[in-house]
Amino acid sequence: MSTNRILFEHTLPTGQFVRVVQGDLTAETVEAIVNAANEWLQHGGGVAGAIRRQGGDSIQRESDAWVKQHGPVRTGSAAITGAGNLAATYVIHAVGPVWGSSNDEQKLGSAVRSALALADKHQVKSIAIPGISSGIFGGPKDTCARVILKATVDYLQQNPATSLKEVRFCNIDNLTAATFVAEAKKLWGQAL
Repeated sequence: MSTNRILFEHTLPTGQFVRVVQGDLTAETVEAIVNAANEWLQHGGGVAGAIRRQGGDSIQRESDAWVKQHGPVRTGSAAITGAGNLAATYVIHAVGPVWGSSNDEQKLGSAVRSALALADKHQVKSIAIPGISSGIFGGPKDTCARVILKATVDYLQQNPATSLKEVRFCNIDNLTAATFVAEAKKLWGQAL
């Protein structure tokens, strides 16, 4: 049973529900979870390590096969695999920037849009997204939260035929979750 807590929720004018959740991304009951991945899809630490531990070795095997077939996943793009033992059907591996390179915000927004486009391609209705680039990749939590939220809203507005009905922004640590709530309130006011 999940102990994840909804801290903020809002219904967009486009009809989708957005929720900020504090808890374990791997415990989310959604069709797809987004992994904060590296270009080689080596799932060792952070969110990626947790997904591999909870989902099992098949996620890493599928990731290795993807890289072997297509090459590394470019920063700002995404790849999709099955979800192994997780409740989700898919893991979408979004590669955000290691902070301090160039055009970090643009690359992060692109990674989020790429993940959402892959979800659409696979007719996903619900997805959970972590604070991509805000952990071991060193991005400022507030900047990452703002960019991730804005990229999501922009994608949903620009793709009215999207299959997505619910987007959850899920982070295990209180500080990142609280930062997403603060940025969501700036966008949408005091919902929940």
